[in-house]
Amino acid sequence: MRVNPWLVVVFVAAIAGGVFSSFSTYDFVAHLDRQVHGIHCSFLPGIEQTDASGATGCHVTLMSPYSSVLRTSIWGGIPVSLPGMSVFAFLAFAALFLGLRRRDRDVTAAWFLVAATTLPVLTSIGMGYLALVTLGAACKMCIGIYAASGVALVGALGFVYSARRSDSEARDEQDAEGVAHASTAALGIAFAIGVAFVVAPVAAYAATAPDFDHYVGACGELTKLEVADGVLIPLGPQSGGTEVLEVLDPLCSACRGFERRFEAADFAPQVSRKALLFPLDDECNWMIGDAIHPGACAVSEAILCADDRAEEVLHWAFEEQDAIRTAAENDPEAAGRMATDRFPFIADCIGTPQVRARLNLALRFAVDNQMPIITPQVYVGGTRLCDEDTDLGMDYALARLLSRTGGGAPRVQTVEADDLVAREVERERAPRPSIRRAPAAAAATTETPGAEVSAQEDIGEDPAPSAAEETDEAAEGVEGPTAVEAPSEPVEEGGDAPAAEEPPPAAPPPSAVPPAEAAAPTPAATAEEAP
Repeated sequence: MRVNPWLVVVFVAAIAGGVFSSFSTYDFVAHLDRQVHGIHCSFLPGIEQTDASGATGCHVTLMSPYSSVLRTSIWGGIPVSLPGMSVFAFLAFAALFLGLRRRDRDVTAAWFLVAATTLPVLTSIGMGYLALVTLGAACKMCIGIYAASGVALVGALGFVYSARRSDSEARDEQDAEGVAHASTAALGIAFAIGVAFVVAPVAAYAATAPDFDHYVGACGELTKLEVADGVLIPLGPQSGGTEVLEVLDPLCSACRGFERRFEAADFAPQVSRKALLFPLDDECNWMIGDAIHPGACAVSEAILCADDRAEEVLHWAFEEQDAIRTAAENDPEAAGRMATDRFPFIADCIGTPQVRARLNLALRFAVDNQMPIITPQVYVGGTRLCDEDTDLGMDYALARLLSRTGGGAPRVQTVEADDLVAREVERERAPRPSIRRAPAAAAATTETPGAEVSAQEDIGEDPAPSAAEETDEAAEGVEGPTAVEAPSEPVEEGGDAPAAEEPPPAAPPPSAVPPAEAAAPTPAATAEEAP
C-alpha cells in the first residue's frame, strides 16, 4: 500500500513535537514535589543528561509566568506543554488515519489537517516571541517544538497540493465528480475527537494535582518589625495594600527571575512592595566568608545612594548582573566604578561611612528576624513565602497569603535613622577584640537537615565577624534561591582588628577558651549578629 509522503512528513513531525512536549511536561511535573530537579535542555531529550545548573534558557522559560496557566488555582498551574503534547498526538493520529484509510485524494480532509497544524504554529509564534523578546532566552526544547510545528504545517500544505492534484486527475480520467470528500458531519466528529485529545489529559491533570495549601504560611514570620528609615527600597507603586517585603541581592539571578515573575503577576499592582538589600558579598556581609556575588556590596550602596531613583539602579543591576560580577571578580573596585559611570549623581555617596551604615542596618534587620542566609526571600504581611513557592508556586501561594492577610496585615515600621546611622558609623570605627572559638571537637553538632542557627549574642564589646560560611550552591547563573551554608566547624576569628601587642599563649588551657557564641553550625544558617 502506497502512503502519501506528505502524510509521512506530518506524522514524523507530530511524533517529534510530542516527544519535545512530553519531556517539557515531565520536567514541569517533576517540580511538583517542591524540590529542585535537573531539566532536559537539548535537541536530543532523553539522550543527553539533564541540566541542574539553572543557567539554561530552558530553565528560564520553565520558571517564567508564561509556562503554565491557572497558576492561582493550581500550584504551578497547568503547563502549556501538556495541551501541546495532546495536539501533537492528535496530529499523529489524523495523519495515520488518513493514510490507512487511503484518503490521500480527499481535499476537504487535507484542509482540515492544515487547520489542525496551524494551531501549534500560531502558539509557537506567540511563545517564541515571549521567550526571545520578553525573557531573552533561547530554549532548545521549545525550539524543537517550534520546528516540529512548522514542519507539520508544511507537510499538511503539501498534502493539500497532492490531494487537489489527485482529485483533478481523477476527474479528468473518470469524467465524473472525482473522489468522495469528507462530509460536514465527518469533519465535526474529527473536531470533537481533537478537543477530546486535549481536554481529557488537562482535566485529569487538574483533578490529580497535589494540594499544597497547607504549606502556605508555614515557613516563618517576621518577629521584629522596626527598621531604620531609608533602609527599605520601595518597588513599584505603593498602593497601600498588603506589604510585601523582598530580601534580595542585586546580583542574584534568582532575585532577578522572581522580580520578573512578580511584575507579570495580576496582583502586583494591588500590594506595596519593598526591598531589603542582603548582598552575598563578604566585603560588607559578615555572615559569609567568600564573595558569592562579587560587587554586590558596592551595587547595594549605589542603590541606597540613589534614593528616589533606587529602583532604577536596581533594575540596571539586574540587567547587567553578568558583566558586573565578571568585572568585580578581577577588580574589587569595578562594580562601584560601573555604578558611578552609569549614575554619576551617586559618586559622592557610594563608599561613604553613612551609606555603609545604612546597609549594615539592613543586615542587622535580617539578624533581628533570624532570617536564613538565602536570596530571594519574600514576606507577605510579615509571613514568609516558602522558598519552593518563589518560582512555579508563586501565584498560588501569594494569592492565598494575600487573601488571608487582607488589609489588616502587620507592616514594617520605620524609625528615625540619624541616631542609628551615627551609631553604626561609630561601630565601624571602633576597634574589635580578637575572639577565639572553642575547638571543633568540643562543638556540638546536628545532622538535622534544614535546621537553623539562632542569631549570635554580643559578648561585651562587638564581636569579630562570624566564622566563614561556605556556599551551598554557586549563585552564578542559578535560577533558584541563592543559599549560603554555615561553617562546617568553628574557626578562629579576629575580624579586621589590629594585631595584639603580645602573642597569645601557644596552647591555652580549655578553661581559657571562651565557649562558642552560637548554636552548632548546621546546613542552613540564619543571619548572625553584626560585628
